[in-house]
Amino acid sequence: MSTILIIADHRDGQLSTATRKTVRCAADFDADAIDILVLAEDGAEVAAQAARLSGVRRVRYVNHPTHAHPMAATAAPQIVAAVKAGDYSHVLGSNSSFGKDVMPRVAALLGVAMVTDLMHVTGAYEFQRPTYAGNAVDTIVAPADRILVATARGASFEPAAEDGDAELEALSLDVELPTHTRFVSTDTHTSERPDLGTAPRVVTGGRGVGSEENFRVIYDFADHIGAAVGASRAAVDAGYVPNDMQVGQTGKIIAPELYICFGISGAIQHLAGIKDAGTIVAVNKDEDAPIFEIADYGLVGDLFEVIPALTRAIG
Repeated sequence: MSTILIIADHRDGQLSTATRKTVRCAADFDADAIDILVLAEDGAEVAAQAARLSGVRRVRYVNHPTHAHPMAATAAPQIVAAVKAGDYSHVLGSNSSFGKDVMPRVAALLGVAMVTDLMHVTGAYEFQRPTYAGNAVDTIVAPADRILVATARGASFEPAAEDGDAELEALSLDVELPTHTRFVSTDTHTSERPDLGTAPRVVTGGRGVGSEENFRVIYDFADHIGAAVGASRAAVDAGYVPNDMQVGQTGKIIAPELYICFGISGAIQHLAGIKDAGTIVAVNKDEDAPIFEIADYGLVGDLFEVIPALTRAIG
């Protein structure tokens, strides 16, 4: 019998799309039951959102002051306590920043190894994950006599439907929390544009944009079509944009319905972050740029001429 516990990822009282995709991943395990654990200062509302996800049996939520500002050091011991109390065989988290922070700690406290970036599930303990910047796929077989701790690759799964009606349970855990880590402050970048990680349309710029000032044409075109804005590592390293806009293996891995890139040559690390996109459109002056090998539509041209033309054509 296999039972899965999913660790909810949420912010400002809203359950993340990454968690919805993790639930869809869990469904492929063909488990006997799927539960969700919500850690929050007041988790009732987030738990109610999670309870609507299809296939979820129960949503358990832990209210604690330490969760006002989530920290892996204090969340991990509580997760482990919940895992042991519920006798779960699998613990899944999203491959988000929070998931990649907290899940290794959970695995360490449970004394097991963990698997990151699940992209396809073939059995309760057999699955696939990308390697070599997405150029190869590993098939992993985990031992069935140990708790499996893993993170799900959001770009590989659709969000779970919201037609469920799971049971809600307030959970009380008697856990001694570490005191060596404390919250100091949060420095976040806010934008009125769609979220880069979940937007259905994404426009990105690369080194070919030329400067921070020139990047304005990328922002304007993205706003014109209601898209999120990203960048290649080269553009980030050149100082054109902040690093939270980086798309690729060492940045955000995304799967929008439409991906349009300007002035991006197509380094292997960048391609690893966009290969699951629905339609890829590339504009570059170099006809031999690697990006054209994977683009559905490619245009050899100057982005500063192409973007105005596209804007006029769209209207």
